[in-house]
Amino acid sequence: MTAQTPLYKRVLLKLSGEALMADLDYGIDADMLKRVSAEIKQIVEAGVEVAIVIGAGNIFRGKGLADSGMDRVTGDHMGMLATVMNCLALQDSIERLDVPCRVMSALAIDQVCETFDHRVADRHLSKGRVVIFAAGTGSPFFTTDSAGSLRAIEIRADALIKATKVDGVYDSDPMKNPDAKRYDQLSYDEVLHKDLKVMDATAIVLCKEQNMPLRIFNLGNPGDLPKVVFDSSIGTSVVPGDK
Repeated sequence: MTAQTPLYKRVLLKLSGEALMADLDYGIDADMLKRVSAEIKQIVEAGVEVAIVIGAGNIFRGKGLADSGMDRVTGDHMGMLATVMNCLALQDSIERLDVPCRVMSALAIDQVCETFDHRVADRHLSKGRVVIFAAGTGSPFFTTDSAGSLRAIEIRADALIKATKVDGVYDSDPMKNPDAKRYDQLSYDEVLHKDLKVMDATAIVLCKEQNMPLRIFNLGNPGDLPKVVFDSSIGTSVVPGDK
């Protein structure tokens, strides 16, 4: 596979809210936002259709307040609204690079962005627009990992690509265990049976049942985001069925 030939025609990129913080304690790091946007532009210019789901851990976590006594449904709705802020920030940054971009929300916020419709999203992507999906699944008790899996399936993406803080999946936490083993490739059954913390179980089962390939890579390595759509050696691949 040459550097000029993408592995995929359409991808769903799952970003955590924390990814936008960089070294900050809270909020969005402007330089990180610019770098991610520039790398997304590289992917688009290579002919890959890009959809994105972003979390909100840099701003708000509904579960955290729920654990402190707030109603879980209320907390999760607040978390969904926080994702909208991240999505709008990324949309603005991407459009400043002359790349057309749309935000589509699972909650109706018509004055701010479009309401999610998978047919409309498909048309936007087919026209070369980046589409950012906000507000998770629109339902409480589901993570943005689950939203990423669901949206990837709905738009018929060729792969779900998840950005993390490490360069793939390990058998233990590489931050704590210097001897942790990195996997180049796994099956979904292995992820579930070994309880590897790739994504939450709901997201993994969704991908497994719908045969959605998954790639995990380190967003902290500048350049790895565009590389991951060209080079199968970047990160860890989780594939349907047996390896």
